[in-house]
Amino acid sequence: MAAVRDDWLDAFPALRALEPGALDLLRDQGTRMAMPRGTVLFRIGSLCRNFLLLLDGTVRVQMTAETGREIVLYRVGRGETCILTTACLMTRADYNADGVAETDLDAVALGAGAFHELLARSAVFRDFAFASFGNRLLGMMTLVEEVAFGRIDLRLARFLVDHRDERGGLDTTHQALAVELGTAREVVSRQLKEFERRGLVELSRGRVAVRDADALLALSGEERV
Repeated sequence: MAAVRDDWLDAFPALRALEPGALDLLRDQGTRMAMPRGTVLFRIGSLCRNFLLLLDGTVRVQMTAETGREIVLYRVGRGETCILTTACLMTRADYNADGVAETDLDAVALGAGAFHELLARSAVFRDFAFASFGNRLLGMMTLVEEVAFGRIDLRLARFLVDHRDERGGLDTTHQALAVELGTAREVVSRQLKEFERRGLVELSRGRVAVRDADALLALSGEERV
């Protein structure tokens, strides 16, 4: 842990407009933290103790049903905060999802007490917190709509195109894709085999190679018609 310096504000330009007293509080109470990949930041049922301002890295937030089925709700990246953490702090409720570091993390942690004090004292901080919350909530609503009403073949096609690496594919498993899309592994496997039959992808162990991105894009575009 290290004391907070002003250089981290580059990731959160809105906070540069903090009132002098609020900025001093953030400097005094914030703690610079480094966490390795794989660190579990919170689990279902755990108490929220810190408001995390992410400077570098990625946090994956996901839910697991009693059946064992998982879904990725969203990811938190540089210059972002966690909507679930904000909600838990404001309502003093426990977490109802898990948060895991997908990469090494660099962040500033602000304790619950300081978070509530800044909300009460600073209009700039309130605007920042609520704007971050609102933007992420819109993304969550889109996810709910896609999972509830979207066709899995269209969503899978879009995901494969959007997440290709420089070699034109994805190093992933059918289970990992199912978690991303909020469906069952068997559904993803069946759809991938259909894509392969049509020459759109090529499947190998731990790898999905995209062979016809244009056709996948055209397919995913049907969702917006």
